[in-house]
Amino acid sequence: MVETAGGGPGDGAAEVLDRPLPDGVRRRVVQIVSDGFGGLTVGELPAQLRQYARFAPNRRAKFAGNAMAAALETDPLFRQRIGEKFRETQPELSGSLDSGSPPPAADPLDVAAAAYVLRPTGWVKLVTAAGEEAQRAYAERADEESRAELERLREELDRAREQTRSETERLRTELDSAKKEADSLHRKLRAAVSDVKRGEAALRKLHAEMETLRAEGQAQVSAAESESRRLKSRLGEAEAALEATRKAAREGRSVEDMRVRLLLDTLLDATQGLRRELALPPVSVRPAETVDAVEPGRMTPKDIAARALSENDPAILDQLLDLPQAHLVVDGYNVTKTGYPQMPLEKQRLRLLGQLSQLAAQTGAEVTCVFDGAELAAPVLLAPPRGVRVLFSKPGVTADELIRQLVRAEPPGRPVIVASTDREVADGVARAGARPVASAMLLKRLS
Repeated sequence: MVETAGGGPGDGAAEVLDRPLPDGVRRRVVQIVSDGFGGLTVGELPAQLRQYARFAPNRRAKFAGNAMAAALETDPLFRQRIGEKFRETQPELSGSLDSGSPPPAADPLDVAAAAYVLRPTGWVKLVTAAGEEAQRAYAERADEESRAELERLREELDRAREQTRSETERLRTELDSAKKEADSLHRKLRAAVSDVKRGEAALRKLHAEMETLRAEGQAQVSAAESESRRLKSRLGEAEAALEATRKAAREGRSVEDMRVRLLLDTLLDATQGLRRELALPPVSVRPAETVDAVEPGRMTPKDIAARALSENDPAILDQLLDLPQAHLVVDGYNVTKTGYPQMPLEKQRLRLLGQLSQLAAQTGAEVTCVFDGAELAAPVLLAPPRGVRVLFSKPGVTADELIRQLVRAEPPGRPVIVASTDREVADGVARAGARPVASAMLLKRLS
């Protein structure tokens, strides 16, 4: 069969619809295209419709309706193929449209949709007439529904009025009865109030006599109790001041002793490490130094710079942790969300703490891992791994602030390394004398 991209001069292909396609006609057109869609090969379909070739007709009409309508309008060859499929399934309607006399009993929407696909002479008039007919039918249905709704509302209003009248009569009857009962209760209440007033007068007289006797007895007791309370208060204040003074002295001495002892251990270890590193001789001159010989060449600053480590080399972290009494403080969630953010928070904590425990065992450094606990509804239950101190910040205190407190608590001179990518944390601990390192460097060392 020879297919052409357009019709002849008298077949209606040159006619143009000057208004949007009515909704009812458009739905019938999409259904015609969906029904004829399955009879075409993939090669015969426009490129934008080939992805819907395996869809069922109803599913195809639902998801590809806009694409099929656009292809039918812009692709005359595709429209001709769909028209041929339609002629095969609806020969009577197609023949009547070709002859210019559509069947009178046919649905105007079906006639208009078929005319839009086949494009016979006068198809624009058929589509326009179908749209106007659909609008008239819709208006008639809307008018009938409005009349029925108005009649229903009138009946409901009559029922409501009747119910309101009966309810009003009932409430009036109940109101009259309540008024009579209220009058009776008012009379009884006035009599009861009179009796109560007489009883209250007698009771006030008895209370006055009792208060006079009670005041005389309490005046003496009050004087003695006042003096006793004054003496006890002075004694309690003196004991509290003495205990506060003792506690302050004990805590101050304990914290200062700890800081001094820790700084002294740091200095001693640093001295021994420096002596081992520099291999300093115990005396300034040895007998071997008096022998004339050729000494090896010394490294120039250029040689030293060439052997320097990269800024992101994990070996720098090893060198820092090898310092005497080194203390590694880790910003927990900053490190875990840098290395493995897709894991749940609980698994992030367990993975990091396990790796830090191995690092502490390898280096012998003190390791403290800090997590943000401000948003926790309840304390986290976990067993800290060996060699790692685990801390959560209190409500209202961030993990960053807790890290800065830990750094400030260390004595000046102790090597403190803080692992965090947070620039604010890094700058703050650097000003306090600590050495910040990036979270990525710690992750490389741990891996």
